[in-house]
Amino acid sequence: MAHTFYWYPKCGTCRKAKKWLDDNQIAYEAVHIVENPPSRSELKYLYEKSGLDIKKFFNTSGMKYRELGLKDKVKTSSEDELLDLLATDGMLIKRPIVTDGQKVTVGFKEEDFKKTWLDDEKD
Repeated sequence: MAHTFYWYPKCGTCRKAKKWLDDNQIAYEAVHIVENPPSRSELKYLYEKSGLDIKKFFNTSGMKYRELGLKDKVKTSSEDELLDLLATDGMLIKRPIVTDGQKVTVGFKEEDFKKTWLDDEKD
């Protein structure tokens, strides 16, 4: 099954994740997260499938996050408000996001990729 790989080509972490996917021959469709950010409904689906806290979907080290002063807002906003906010700008979203429609990884940690995407391929 093909994976969807939301990434930002200038992001070093995204490039590492892409290389890992390529090296492990995992097929994916690359989606530029800034030019074609996931819609609010896609974000909601990814968030629900991931099992992660909604806050994990924010690119907390990004300039946009700091410019908008989101550190406190993220703590007090509802899930719906946070999804709305994430959907406004691909630069607010932590990347890369990889999904096969059932599983989701956010960010790149090689151990998580191995556990999530390699074990899957061997089945």
